[in-house]
Amino acid sequence: MNILVTGGAGFIGSHVCKVLARRQLVPVVYDNLSRGHRSAVKWGPLEVGEIADSRRLREVLDKYQPAAVMHFAAYINVGESVQQPVLYYCNNVAATASLLQTLVDHKPIPFVFSSTAAVYGMPEQVPIPEDHPLRPINPYGWSKLFVERMLADAGRAHKLPWIALRYFNAAGSDPDGEIGEQHDPETHLIPLVIKAALGNTAIQVFGTDYDTSDGTCIRDYIHVMDIADAHVRALDHLLSGGESSALNLANAQGFSVREVISAAERVCGRKIKVQTTPRRPGDPAVLIGAADRAQALLGWKPARSDLSLQIADAWNWFK
Repeated sequence: MNILVTGGAGFIGSHVCKVLARRQLVPVVYDNLSRGHRSAVKWGPLEVGEIADSRRLREVLDKYQPAAVMHFAAYINVGESVQQPVLYYCNNVAATASLLQTLVDHKPIPFVFSSTAAVYGMPEQVPIPEDHPLRPINPYGWSKLFVERMLADAGRAHKLPWIALRYFNAAGSDPDGEIGEQHDPETHLIPLVIKAALGNTAIQVFGTDYDTSDGTCIRDYIHVMDIADAHVRALDHLLSGGESSALNLANAQGFSVREVISAAERVCGRKIKVQTTPRRPGDPAVLIGAADRAQALLGWKPARSDLSLQIADAWNWFK
């Protein structure tokens, strides 16, 4: 069975491809390679193309006749989205609208969408449930929320089955070390801390005066392989006729920036330099998610929730 994976040459998409292949499914990667890596495509064919190029996409759909689509092709840098909002709306929203139209015209097959906890904005309660108000505070979050709305509307109008997975802070790397995180520029805390350890440089800590145990932000870190497992479970759910839904992927526990740095020092066996700077605008003190719905609907539960294990897997990859 072929599964079309847009953005499959990226961080999370490539890990999902590995899990699909373990299930004897064929991940057909569709990627323009603008931010993904050809070297990360190891478990199925690569078709280079733009998701907004309807003609090229139809060629791929006709060639492979995929049973479902998993959609990861998007820009993900929050800061960049604030600086270049139109770029994010063109790429994440308009191009996805074109993708959905091409699918509807071809065949409305099940659609698993890589969404984000950024759709919630500033939390009113922690852990954050799926029925929390949806009030993004940056163009990246809005772009993902717009796609969720498009999916809901396409589901009603065209009977397109879908699941949107809203995950919190993706972390770790493939435990086998075959693939890992290769963002440029890198914005995620754990790889930045590891790079600081490897290069003997300082890691910037943005704000030390939050209302938390040590004054630094607290985030919910979820292993990329747990995220990949959830995507395949969502695929199974839709292929078996399950209902469409938006679900959180989270560990329901949080770690502060200082706790992440301390854990990395233990894992890496190196002292990590710290440079403290003022807060960044719009950074909530605490972001932790509730994942009860994913457990109930998909039977999903994180298997690699231990922070030290997540850091160790990333450390092995970067080494």
